[in-house]
Amino acid sequence: MAENSLAGTADVKAGISREDRKVILASSLGTIFEWYDFYLYGSLAVVISRQFFAGVNEATGFVFALLAFAAGFIVRPFGAIFFGRLGDIIGRKHTFLVTMLLMGLSTLAVGLLPNYAAIGVAAPILLITARLLQGLALGGEYGGAAVYVAEHAPASQRGYYTSWIQTTATIGLLLSLAVILGCRLLTGDAFDTWGWRIPFWVSIGMLAVSMWIRLSMHESPAFLRMKAEGKLSKAPLREVFGERRNLAKLLIALFGMIAGMTVVWYTGQFYVLYFMTQSLRLDPMSANLLLGAALLLGSPFFIFFGALSDRIGRKPVMLAGMLAAAILLMPLFKGLTQAINPQIAAAAQTSRVVVAADPAQCHVQFDLLGQRKNTSECDQIKAFLAKAGVPYRNQTLNAGDAAHIWIGTKQIEGFDPVRLKQELNAAHYPAQADPAQVNYPLALALLFALILLVTMVYSPLAAALVEMFPTRIRYTALSVPYHVGVGWIGGLLPTISFSLVTATGDMYFGLWYPVAIAAFGFVVGLVFVRETRGVDIEQN
Repeated sequence: MAENSLAGTADVKAGISREDRKVILASSLGTIFEWYDFYLYGSLAVVISRQFFAGVNEATGFVFALLAFAAGFIVRPFGAIFFGRLGDIIGRKHTFLVTMLLMGLSTLAVGLLPNYAAIGVAAPILLITARLLQGLALGGEYGGAAVYVAEHAPASQRGYYTSWIQTTATIGLLLSLAVILGCRLLTGDAFDTWGWRIPFWVSIGMLAVSMWIRLSMHESPAFLRMKAEGKLSKAPLREVFGERRNLAKLLIALFGMIAGMTVVWYTGQFYVLYFMTQSLRLDPMSANLLLGAALLLGSPFFIFFGALSDRIGRKPVMLAGMLAAAILLMPLFKGLTQAINPQIAAAAQTSRVVVAADPAQCHVQFDLLGQRKNTSECDQIKAFLAKAGVPYRNQTLNAGDAAHIWIGTKQIEGFDPVRLKQELNAAHYPAQADPAQVNYPLALALLFALILLVTMVYSPLAAALVEMFPTRIRYTALSVPYHVGVGWIGGLLPTISFSLVTATGDMYFGLWYPVAIAAFGFVVGLVFVRETRGVDIEQN
């Protein structure tokens, strides 16, 4: 075994073999299917909120659905710790198989669960349980795929080959959007009732294909060499967190690369979909088609920027993407408003909406435990406006004063949904985006620009992370900061941004969250991140 592993390592240094190319392809395909499983929920959050959170008002139900989406991200660091340790002790291949099986079965379970109308509060509990299992599985997936591919790739092309892994998240999202659109067309009006389940059922076929792919792969040559030489870590977690040098690298990776990357990624691929459908009132079919087209156009740039990082370095490509995102996110989203629903911007100029209330009666539109109902008139008004996609401003009243709302020069006392709807219609606030006024080419160009930012910050990341940490603890050391950043900082982005918009009435206010973190990541990365292009990953 020692001779085989050393020979395999020599082949990697000399150039990648046909068998290794097959390994990289197999690893990437399997990861695409796992991302497909995970993204289905995010793409169907609006439908799922009606199915599983029917016990609260619609605006609160949507936020709860986003929280259930975030739950899968919150547990990902724990999956990274558990599966990362397994990957460093027993090997990359077998850990791959376990994460794939867990992901596939928990995704199928979402498609089989009874809804709130059938079993009451047990429905959201079971849904969140399935999401937690998905998150645990994905916590062990990305690190394994990145390490596995990097340890098979030649040093001079490590950015290029690992960039194929970076495409899997976007391709998985694109695949989920394609299946959802196909199911919408097939089931029509029944999609919101039962047709939404079909994409989850499809995952069982993908599970079978993915398991077959993973079983055909061989173990990483770098891992086999370490095993043959008796140098495997017996306590990866202790080495990662207990040694100052490794812990410092972990923190630099988290705050100098991953945090900035993840907010750009989720803003460009997830939050923008919520923005188009919730704030701009674009129909889901058109929003999915536009985003899907942008993903198709943008995906090749993952490979381009990955290869570019092999020539000029990982650091300059990622930092350029973070800086560009911090500057451009706000203008790009404002451009989307003009391209998709200019009526909203025009109505806000001619008939400004102002919510006047005692601040003590206005609350955040959700709570993590789901114990509080939005019963005050201020909360009801804001929930109504948020659902309608109407931007508004807040005006402070004295303690005890009754809430009211201004729409232009018209004043409405308290919460009167019938009159609110009438006055909003009179002020030309659209219930839906007018397809005749949507500038589809401009919207597509703006979405493509967002995806391009995603490719810049994400493409070199896998290679950079692999090159930071030694082989004996690489799976664990890479996975933990990645999933802390992606799971906690990125996974909560849609929920945090949506709640910021609801609290302020400013449809762009939620963007300050990703803008601030991208800017912070740029500064930290500029100061502390060291270039790793071309290092010997078996000696670092």
